[in-house]
Amino acid sequence: MQLAVHREANPSERRVAVTPRIASLLATRDIEVVVASGAGDRASFSNETYLQAGATVTESPSGDVNVLVGPPPPEQIEGLPEGSVVIGFLDPFTNTDLLTAITAKKLTAIAFEAVPRTTLAQMMDALSSQATAAGYAAVLKGAAAASHFLPMLTTAAGTIPPAKVLVLGTGVAGLQAIATAKRLGAVTSAYDIRPEAREQVESLGARFVAAPTAEDAATEGGYAKEVATDMQQLQLAALAPVVAESDLVIATAQIPGRPAPLLVTTEMVTAMRPGSAIVDIAASTGGNCEATVADEEVDINGVTVLGPTDLPSRVATDASEMYARNLASMLELLVVDGELTIDLGNEIMAGACVAHAGEIRHALSRKAMGIE
Repeated sequence: MQLAVHREANPSERRVAVTPRIASLLATRDIEVVVASGAGDRASFSNETYLQAGATVTESPSGDVNVLVGPPPPEQIEGLPEGSVVIGFLDPFTNTDLLTAITAKKLTAIAFEAVPRTTLAQMMDALSSQATAAGYAAVLKGAAAASHFLPMLTTAAGTIPPAKVLVLGTGVAGLQAIATAKRLGAVTSAYDIRPEAREQVESLGARFVAAPTAEDAATEGGYAKEVATDMQQLQLAALAPVVAESDLVIATAQIPGRPAPLLVTTEMVTAMRPGSAIVDIAASTGGNCEATVADEEVDINGVTVLGPTDLPSRVATDASEMYARNLASMLELLVVDGELTIDLGNEIMAGACVAHAGEIRHALSRKAMGIE
């Protein structure tokens, strides 16, 4: 069975789907790894390291299974063998052009966004591994943008108090942001609509913000879901004074298949002290901050609002290693005795497979395509 590792189409994407270490591991499973020349360069993995790991390096790979990190453009899909498998973050709930190209080639599409959030699927949960990278990178980016030290410093010039960091949303990215801000010495607080988040926040040594929570605010998979308009207004009113006194806000709240919830209005930003900063991890889905512009820096009365969409790429070496481990676990389901085996009776595969044999399978993808 041949596994093709493709170059990423997005010029800001530095990660690579398979690292040399994982390529070497896959070789022991009778999987032939073929890597596009230069695919790992921006993650600090040279062609030579892949060759040393037993992989083949070529200009335009193509295989039984084709792997990427981000979604490929439709024209790249057209070049894949009909009936082959494509795996990656495929944006399967909104990218209808890609879904159309996938079904036209009768590809089996496995999207990491659709991996079930179950104990059995934890090793394949690339959303969580990359959210960990994003939460860490967001705090470092915010620390650089804010005009304050994060830790308390006692110097001959006097004592500088620690910065106040607020984390909005306590999924994997939010929890990692809390842990990172605490390691850097900031006074850290956090908020999530889900009441069960309080225990997680406090276990990391942060303060849970006294704002409205809702018992029914999480899906069966553990993701937050949309709240009613009256609840959102209560949230905004409770968060406004906390945002105003924060030196750095890390916003991470997202809802699968939906726009990110609004948690910080422009009016709330103007109430923050000049020199403060907001890093909005949810920028790619509209942002938690009303002033966020994806991949741009916005200045509002001296407050810097950042909307980076490439945070895991900023720690590309380790983020790639984590992603490749998730992929290797997924391949354990797909490759049996060196042969490609697509078992849609397996609950993980059934959930992650968004398209197969010309048919859109996932409910959210079918909805995006207008299929009843």
